[in-house]
Amino acid sequence: MENSVRDRINVIQGDITRLQTDAIVNAANTSLLGGGGIDGAIHRAGGPEILKACREIVDKQGCCPTGEAVITTAGNMAAKFVIHTVGPVWHGGDRNEAEKLASCYRNSLKLAQENACKTVAFPNISTGVYGYPKAGAAQIAMKETVAFLQQNPQPETVTFVCFDEENLHLYQDLLQKLP
Repeated sequence: MENSVRDRINVIQGDITRLQTDAIVNAANTSLLGGGGIDGAIHRAGGPEILKACREIVDKQGCCPTGEAVITTAGNMAAKFVIHTVGPVWHGGDRNEAEKLASCYRNSLKLAQENACKTVAFPNISTGVYGYPKAGAAQIAMKETVAFLQQNPQPETVTFVCFDEENLHLYQDLLQKLP
């Protein structure tokens, strides 16, 4: 019997850089050259290979636009790949922030699928220094992930790795409400 979409989604609290998974998603900035928060943590944990790969991407295509995603090695981490996606900065909701955030999830899941990733882990994109309201961001993340998984067999499992208790509870509540 095929697993339901709900069975393919996990919610945990922890350090995304320590996960053994095919791909982890990085909440990157447009430069792809590292920064603060999860972006800085991933670059530190993965080592110089990630920065080198990001520089090669920027040399080839320029910066990564908001809502888009690119994939690199995971360097020294247990994951195979890092999918870098640029979430929107929150400006009150009237600058297409919701669609840009939804695009982050769609494009990241598509890249995971294209690279035969069976497992992928997401942080809470844009909810840190970019200021996106956590409840709204969680709803978009869950909605886009469910829609993608309903149409695609891969990735087989998506894990939302929450940094804080507030996000953990928001994602757990949304997961419980899935059929």
